[in-house]
Amino acid sequence: MKKKKIIVIGSTNTDMVVKSSGIPAPGETILGGNFFMNAGGKGANQAVAAARLGGEVTFIAKTGNDLFGKQALELLINEGINCKYLFVDETAPSGVALITLDAKGENSIVVASGANNNLTADEVLSARSEFEAADVVLMQLETPIDTVIKTAEACFLLGKKVVLNPAPACALPPELFKYLYLITPNETEAEILTGEAVSDIASATKAAIDLQNLGVQHVIITMGSQGAFLYSDGKGQLIPAQKVEAIDTTAAGDTFNGALAVAIAEGKSLTEAVAFGNQAAAISVTRLGAQTSVPYIHELIINK
Repeated sequence: MKKKKIIVIGSTNTDMVVKSSGIPAPGETILGGNFFMNAGGKGANQAVAAARLGGEVTFIAKTGNDLFGKQALELLINEGINCKYLFVDETAPSGVALITLDAKGENSIVVASGANNNLTADEVLSARSEFEAADVVLMQLETPIDTVIKTAEACFLLGKKVVLNPAPACALPPELFKYLYLITPNETEAEILTGEAVSDIASATKAAIDLQNLGVQHVIITMGSQGAFLYSDGKGQLIPAQKVEAIDTTAAGDTFNGALAVAIAEGKSLTEAVAFGNQAAAISVTRLGAQTSVPYIHELIINK
């Protein structure tokens, strides 16, 4: 089967990770364990996930003219990702993320966005020929919101399926929602967008209906170890997560979204797409790191 074309617009960062017994409280200093660096950034993570899981991926982003940016480009090219539209900022540094990872696999992350903050809509939309050929367009919120809105609008007018992973969480302008085929918040992000505290199927249903009332066609709320709640065509269902022993949840959501984009591009139902995403995310949390944790398609059990 010919690979489907997916465009991912978003951030690329270098993750600097310290493993420790716990995450320090404000004002607290603790002694950690191992330190390691990984390629990260929500956009780059999702691009790598989509590429490893069967998509033909174009990644649009911005790095600094520095070692981190050059390393990111090299790694992305090695994944088979089209990086023709990976722009270089001559003034701002590449993005970095400082991550503390505790013994239970939970994390605390601070991001210095750098060049990611300077990705413009004009730069993104210079890839018009790529958009015209794309099956799915996937975005997050680690680039300027104006760029996200204008890109979503342009893709909507081209008849493309726009998927927004609204992370990191923030309030969004009302005009954005009508351009979205699908939005994929986690529980915290869903609460920020709707005011509804999500903890179970009932509250997830209320939040999903609120999001649909804003103009989104379909809603998936990821709910950690519970799974993912899909609301589509007036019906909701919780698709359970696979039970695994997590050691690092850093890129679980990004892996899920990259997998989701591949499945949607291939014409799978949203129920099938969520199950595929859940399976990929379950593998990722059993491994350390962001992009290093993303599985390959041959590692998944595909239901034919």
